[in-house]
Amino acid sequence: MARIPPLPIREWPAEMRDALAAMDPPEPRHPPALKQDRPMARNTLGTFAHHPALARAFFTFNGHVLRATTLSERQRELLIMRVALLRKSGYEWVQHLFMARDAGLSDEEVSRIAYGPDAPFWDPLDAALLRATDELIDDGAIGETTWAVLASALDARQLLDVIFTVSAYDAIARMFKSVEVEMDDDLPELTARANRKQLPHNGAEITH
Repeated sequence: MARIPPLPIREWPAEMRDALAAMDPPEPRHPPALKQDRPMARNTLGTFAHHPALARAFFTFNGHVLRATTLSERQRELLIMRVALLRKSGYEWVQHLFMARDAGLSDEEVSRIAYGPDAPFWDPLDAALLRATDELIDDGAIGETTWAVLASALDARQLLDVIFTVSAYDAIARMFKSVEVEMDDDLPELTARANRKQLPHNGAEITH
């Protein structure tokens, strides 16, 4: 059982409406996440509902990472999935498996994230993004060699978005594990359905 049981929607304070609205950045670069046949993340939201002021602040940040980032959606999901794996956050992994597929990552690529930046077939930038995630999690900073590869392909805004994407999802993974957020009731059926037939945008089976 979660250490902070998520509030059911009917018990959410009125301030959560403003908090959820903060997920929509004023100048989005990417479309909203698909909703049909996708996880609702109610246990995440229900946990944040205990603290609407914190939720509003974090959702403003998270809204940028998801929809206003200067990275591509695919690059964003590479970073997030690697954080989920490094932090052993099953909740974060499963939630973002759907988003990773929607962003164009193949199931083979998603599986290969587990093997990290030294796995074969990554192009230099993808490998550097994964390595940057490892270095930020392990050392607290992107190493000089990795930075040089990233800086050869990304501008200053994109480099900052790399750092803050990893940091945002490291924070949320720590919350999931510390609070012991449980898997949402909709996840088993959605995952089984996705694995029985293709989702739009590369949905097939993954074993992780």
